[in-house]
Amino acid sequence: MIVSDAHFRVRLARSEADLLGAQRLRYAVFVEELGGDGPLVDHAGRLERDALDPFFDHLVLVDSRCDPAGLDHVAGVYRLLTEDGAARAGRFYSEEEYDLGPLRASGRRLVELGRSCVRRDLRGGAAMFLLWSGLADYVLARGIEVMFGVASFHGTDVQALRMPLAWLHHHHLAPPALRVRARPEVFVPMDLVAPEALDRRAAMQQMPALIRAYLRLGGFVGEGAFVDHAFNTTDVCLLMDTAAMSEKHRGFYTRRHDARSVGPGEDGGDGADGP
Repeated sequence: MIVSDAHFRVRLARSEADLLGAQRLRYAVFVEELGGDGPLVDHAGRLERDALDPFFDHLVLVDSRCDPAGLDHVAGVYRLLTEDGAARAGRFYSEEEYDLGPLRASGRRLVELGRSCVRRDLRGGAAMFLLWSGLADYVLARGIEVMFGVASFHGTDVQALRMPLAWLHHHHLAPPALRVRARPEVFVPMDLVAPEALDRRAAMQQMPALIRAYLRLGGFVGEGAFVDHAFNTTDVCLLMDTAAMSEKHRGFYTRRHDARSVGPGEDGGDGADGP
């Protein structure tokens, strides 16, 4: 799987240097920028990592102008966990926050997305589009039917985020068959503003770019938020039913797929842990 554009290529990580480069970029975004931390974060080596990394596929945006030995060649990343990977790991990453029973019972082919981020100087340009093109190829090549993962708002003050959280709850709640729910012990209600009091402009101003992008593609959210104090974020669970995409958006994925020869064996500006 390779997507190219000038100095950049998107492909699956294929070396230890690729994985370390992804973890170095994640450290810059999630730890240095957003103030996150975790039990396996390597502050001395400037690597953000966790116990599930070995089970994920890592889709990386590679800057060919950078030396891989310096670990700065990875300019963007997505973590992708298939059902096979989750079986080996014993769980999906987001199962610590959400009951994924509806997804597991759906019989659909699933992939969990997370740790998506792009190098600061590339945000607002073509980098995220290249990553999405690579993701589209990955999804199509594997027959993925539902993409999901937690996506983050910066900060842990839920009241300060009440407008965008309520907008998501009232306008973008997943259909019952796919409606995952935050686990009872960590469940934070999202319907913090009544429907008639919602301010769409205010909600969108606070909505992270990644979440807005998935909403435009027809994405929706699970019920309830999760406050992640370790990562200094408030999380929602984003879901995308690829079969329910509009013809327009499905056409985008199909065009990207048809433009390249891709097979299963080939190989922001927001920091967000989501699809």
